[in-house]
Parts: sequence; structure tokens; C-alpha cells
Amino acid sequence: MRAILILQHEDLQGPDFLQQCLGDEGLETVVIRPDQGDRIPVDVREFAGIAALGSDHSVHDPLSWIAAERALLKQALQHAVPVLAHCFGAQQLALAAGAQVGRNAWPNVGWSRVWVTPEGRRLFCGAQELQVFNWHYDTFEIPRGARRLLFGTHCLNKAFSLGPHLGFQCHLEVSEAGLRRWCEAGRAEVEGLRGPAVQRWGDMLRDLPARTLQLQRMARAVYHQWAWQLQGPPQRRVPAGC
Repeated sequence: MRAILILQHEDLQGPDFLQQCLGDEGLETVVIRPDQGDRIPVDVREFAGIAALGSDHSVHDPLSWIAAERALLKQALQHAVPVLAHCFGAQQLALAAGAQVGRNAWPNVGWSRVWVTPEGRRLFCGAQELQVFNWHYDTFEIPRGARRLLFGTHCLNKAFSLGPHLGFQCHLEVSEAGLRRWCEAGRAEVEGLRGPAVQRWGDMLRDLPARTLQLQRMARAVYHQWAWQLQGPPQRRVPAGC
């Protein structure tokens, strides 16, 4: 089977738990760093799927690798190569699908509660709400033809599905160790932010093992269902870890 291409853009926002889950599904992954000059493939059909991660950049930054990556995601939409996108990656996917991306009303940083729409409950093991980790300043509109899966109090559009593609305006891919490193490195940034959706730095790290474990239980179910469609008809997909 062809490999999954993972698009990573920051040292502190790696594939972590996502790569572990895909490996558990028996899937090979290839990680590239477009932000560091790695060549972006010309033909998306070289891969079984694409996973796009977060970035400190805005999707509107005039950088050649951002435009080239978005062109690859447009190809994925055209050829039904499933995309699994997180934060910046989900904004790239939304833009590729013709939706708008702009500034959220305020920064959304830290753990927060989000609600699962009826369309999203199968994906999330029937849960009606979740605790997710966020670190973003921009937000996407829901692309035409897509379905909202998650919504929040301070950011309406937290996730969408568009055919085989999933976009999350939050981070499901994090490990406990990776999240701790990220929070430690971003302490000054967090302490300089204000707004109703900014969590205090100390609160971000409180109960981190338990919070991460709960998030990963849901993430594994999502990643299993996304990966399963690469290997068989959609009707064969079943939740995992619920």
C-alpha cells in the first residue's frame, strides 16, 4: 500500500500520537518539512493519504511552500486522496476547498470544551462534548458541501468533514511529552495574551497526563476511522477504542 504523507511545519508540532496510531494501523508514513525546503510532491496520487499539521505561520503568509502545499491539497480534493488536517493544515484544506480563513475574534489557546454535532458523534464514539487542545489565532469557514463536526464557545468552527477529508481547528495529534515541550517553549507567548479563550499557562499543564490520555482515546478512534477508509469501502469502518 502507498504511504501516508505527513506535512510537518514546526519542530514543536510534530506527528507524535498521529504517527503512532497510523503505525498501529500498519500504515507507512513519510514526514516532510516544506518550511525547511523539503520538496513538495508534484502528484498527490503517489500517496494513499495526506496528513497536514499545525504551524506558527498564517495560511496567508506570502511563502512559496505554503502556496505549493495548498496546491497539493487541491489535488487531493480533486482525486479523492483523503486528507487529515490539524489547525494550520485544516485552514489550508478549507482554503483549498474554496472557504475563507480569517482572524478569530480572539486567540484560542489552551484546553477548552467543544461540542460534537450529530453528524460527528459516530466519529467520536457517540460523545456529545470533548476537551481539546487549541493554539490558534485564525479560523476557517466551513467549505461548501462540508459538515461541521465540532463547535466551540469562542470559535464556532472547530472541525469539518468533506467526503473522505477531515479538518480540525484543534490538536488531536499531541503526546503528553510533546505537549509539555510545546507549552514550556510557548510560556512567554501565552503569558502575553489576553482574552476569554486564553487559558493561563499553569492551567494548561494541570492534570496533563489525564487530559492527554482522554484526548488520545478520542483521537485514536478518529484516526482509525480515517485510516480504515484507505483500506476498504466506507461501510467497513468501525470505531476503535470507544
